[in-house]
Amino acid sequence: MEDKNGDCQVTEETEVDFEIRQTKTDRQTHSNRSTWTNGQCVAAIQTSSMFNPRFDLSLCRAKLERDGFEIPVREMEVALKIALDVPSVRRYMVFNSGLFHFIMAPVLYVVLWCAVFSTLHLYITVADFWVLILSVSLVSIFLTTAIIFILHYSKKEINTNIDVRLVQVNERMMKHKLLVGVADWVQNCTGHMQLCFVYWDMSRCLRTLTDTLEERSFVESDTQKTMKSRMSHLVLVTEPHPIDPEPGGSDEEEDCDENRPLLRNEDTGCSTPSSHTGAPKVTSNYSLVPEVMLPAQAKAHQLLVTYSAAYVKLLVSERLSGPSCHRLRPPRNHCTTAPLCLCQYIKYKVLQ
Repeated sequence: MEDKNGDCQVTEETEVDFEIRQTKTDRQTHSNRSTWTNGQCVAAIQTSSMFNPRFDLSLCRAKLERDGFEIPVREMEVALKIALDVPSVRRYMVFNSGLFHFIMAPVLYVVLWCAVFSTLHLYITVADFWVLILSVSLVSIFLTTAIIFILHYSKKEINTNIDVRLVQVNERMMKHKLLVGVADWVQNCTGHMQLCFVYWDMSRCLRTLTDTLEERSFVESDTQKTMKSRMSHLVLVTEPHPIDPEPGGSDEEEDCDENRPLLRNEDTGCSTPSSHTGAPKVTSNYSLVPEVMLPAQAKAHQLLVTYSAAYVKLLVSERLSGPSCHRLRPPRNHCTTAPLCLCQYIKYKVLQ
C-alpha cells in the first residue's frame, strides 16, 4: 500500500510538473509571437535548384517551430506539396522565373540580329559593311527591348498558376498569423526563388476592408462590375466530389459545400474522383470573384485570402509599389515595412 501510494504521489508530481512546463512553453511561444509585426519575414527557404524548384519543408518547419509557430503537418507541408510539388507547376516556375527571362534576353537579341541581318543583306546593298552591322544592331536592340517591355507589362501581378494555388494554404495559415508566397527575383546575375513565410495579423485588415465594402454598399453594382473586370482571369480548376447515390448523401454533400474552402481537396471530408480507381477525372471551374449575395465581411475575407500570396511575393521582392515619396503615407497602414498593407493593396488594385 505504501509503495502504491508512493507511486501515485510520484505520478501526480510528474503530471503537475508537466503542466507547469507546458504552461511555460505556451507563454514563451506567445511572447515570441508577440514580438513580430506585420510584414516581417519569419522564414525564407530557397530552392535547391533553379531548374528543379523544390523547397525543403522540413527545414522550414524547424525554423518556424524555433520562432514559436507550431503548425500541423496537414495544414502546412501537405497543403504546400499539393500546391507546388507538381511536375507541371515546377516546370512553369522554371520557365516563368526571372533568371530564365534574364537568360532569354541575350538569346532573343542574337536570334533577332541574325534574322534582321539576313533580311537586310539580301535587299540592301551598302558600301560600308560596318554601317550595315551598326544598323542591324540598333534595330535588334530596339526590337528586343520592345518585346521584353511588352512581356513584362503584360504579366499579371497575381499569377494564376502559382499565387492562386496558394490560396488554400494561406486560408489555413491565416489562423496561425502567417502568409505564404513564392518570391522570385534576379540580383547580381543570380536568380533567387524563395518560399517565404511572412507574419501577418489579418484582423485589422479584415476590419478595414469590411468597412470599405460596407461604405460602397450603395454602389454595390459598380463595385461588383469592377471586381469582375479585375478578377475575371482568376479561376480555380478543381476536381469536384461525386454525388453520393445513397440516401442521405445529398444532405452530406450540401453540408460539405457549405463548409467548402476556396480550394477543394481531400481534406474537406468529401470524396473526390481520384479516390475511385479507374474513374474518369472531371474538373470544375470556380471563379474567385466574390458573389453578390455574400456579406461584406465574407467578401473581404475572400479578397484577402485570394491576394495574400501575390502580396507576399511583391513584399519580399521589394516590388510593392506605393505612394510617391513626396506624399504622406496613406492612413490606416497596418504594415510598417511596406508602403502599402494588404487591405490597401486590394483597395487600389481591385476596388478602384
